[in-house]
Amino acid sequence: MTKNQRGSIYLATAATIWGGMYVVSKVVLTVIQPLELVWLRYVVALIMLIVVGVSTRQSWHIRRRDFPHILVIGVIGYDISIWTQFVGTKLSSAQMGAMITSATPAFMVIFARLLLKEKITFRKGLSTSIAMIGVLCIVGVGDIGAANQLGGVVLGIAALSWALMSVLIKRIPSGYSQLVVTTYAIAIATVVITPFAFAQIDQAQIHALAQPAIWGGVLYLGIVATAAAFFLWNKGLQMVDAGSGGLYFFFQPIAGTLLAWLLLGEQVGITFWIGAILIFSGVFLVVRES
Repeated sequence: MTKNQRGSIYLATAATIWGGMYVVSKVVLTVIQPLELVWLRYVVALIMLIVVGVSTRQSWHIRRRDFPHILVIGVIGYDISIWTQFVGTKLSSAQMGAMITSATPAFMVIFARLLLKEKITFRKGLSTSIAMIGVLCIVGVGDIGAANQLGGVVLGIAALSWALMSVLIKRIPSGYSQLVVTTYAIAIATVVITPFAFAQIDQAQIHALAQPAIWGGVLYLGIVATAAAFFLWNKGLQMVDAGSGGLYFFFQPIAGTLLAWLLLGEQVGITFWIGAILIFSGVFLVVRES
């Protein structure tokens, strides 16, 4: 298996994990505020990553000149992007969250051109356009109204900041363990967000964690959607072009819709299958180019 193929598997797996995140977040956000949920998610993820890192005897050394990149990834990608993603989802809907943040790959192509001087080839542009049309087929455009405009703006910030973070990961030398890089970035994000989270937490949110559905959702967001998925996403981006890697973000709405169909009994129409075919076609085009 080639390096590009392994990177594709890592990215697709991470995006698939995130596919179930919007539904879980919507449930947990009914009792826990966005900022506090981000903090809880990172504390759980940080504990898991440190345990794995220590047990596998990772080297924790990071050169001083590379640390600013990890600092930016932690603040922009893991603080600003994730917090605005939760706030935007709370203000709008899970469907709208999936739709707007699916614009991330297009922003990644632009940032990769500006920061990494990657070429925007015709095939890369075509594959991104085809996949975005597929996303619109899956999630629809019905939830964009006056009541959701603020949520849409916040979700747009989430998409932009995540795209910028994903491109900046390419500037970190590939010799580092991505487990260590992910751990440091989440540690920075946790330190930055802790004072704000503690200032807002109340007794009701603490009691809510006793509910199985709530603490189960927090564990999913921390262990699976953060520790595991962030590691896979970072590692995958080191193996493929930043602009091409963003296409795998489109696996989110496919996974989210399929999980809603399988677990919640939600109906899946012909537009879902059309959208899924378009997304896979877009990914196939960029894999062929690579």
